[in-house]
Amino acid sequence: MKPDNNHPVPRIHLPSGNSHEPIRITEAQKVVREGLHICPDCGSELVQPIWWAESADERWEITLSCPNCWWSTEGVFERHQLLELEDQLDDGIADMINDLQRLAQANMTEDVERFVAALNADHILPEDF
Repeated sequence: MKPDNNHPVPRIHLPSGNSHEPIRITEAQKVVREGLHICPDCGSELVQPIWWAESADERWEITLSCPNCWWSTEGVFERHQLLELEDQLDDGIADMINDLQRLAQANMTEDVERFVAALNADHILPEDF
């Protein structure tokens, strides 16, 4: 079952201070791009393998899925295609780790600021420890 794409999507705020408004790509806006990581239906670069098995001649049978529009496909792919997909997935993981580190830093900064404010206002006493 495909999700309802008619509801508004809130703006996404990243710890880096950047914010992004998700957009929906209509049929007329679709651009043909190559790569297993790119969804042919919605253009999302988030396509990921959800199942794989080794096939003949260094090929792999893979099921790919797009978490944005729920498109999926199965196919047998060449090694070089999979290496490109793996590079894209590695880049995505690195981006997520960087965002997580920035988020953790921002949260820690806010926690320290609240703790200092509580100390200055005498809301924290020795018996709290």
